[in-house]
Amino acid sequence: MTYARTGTIAVDQFIDAPPTAVWRALTDPELHARWWAPGDVAEDLGHEFHLEMPGFGSIPCTVVESQPYERFVYTFNGDWTLAWRLVAEGRGTRVLLEHTGFDLDDKRQRDACERMGPGWRDTVLPRLADLAPTVP
Repeated sequence: MTYARTGTIAVDQFIDAPPTAVWRALTDPELHARWWAPGDVAEDLGHEFHLEMPGFGSIPCTVVESQPYERFVYTFNGDWTLAWRLVAEGRGTRVLLEHTGFDLDDKRQRDACERMGPGWRDTVLPRLADLAPTVP
């Protein structure tokens, strides 16, 4: 049996806001749209939702793990999983994101993995870090 090589993007971002505020930004549709993508995201285990990704359309997602203020995991586009871990650190939160499931033997997915790593690190998570301190 042959197994595909899989890739993972891991990003670590400190956010100057408590885990409760970061959690709300991850799970509230209105806030989520302000830092990443619009969609009907919710924290409920088993919740099926879509994120509207510019240039890619409506991406199906399903919540597979939800531990309020600590861990939020959902499938993304059938192949990938986004796992958000929140760790209280001083007066803020350390956000650890793992975006897994890239088939590195597939050129399109390998290219996506290479593009998305810098996108998460340099653009998307900094936008979350800017928004979360304003969340009540």
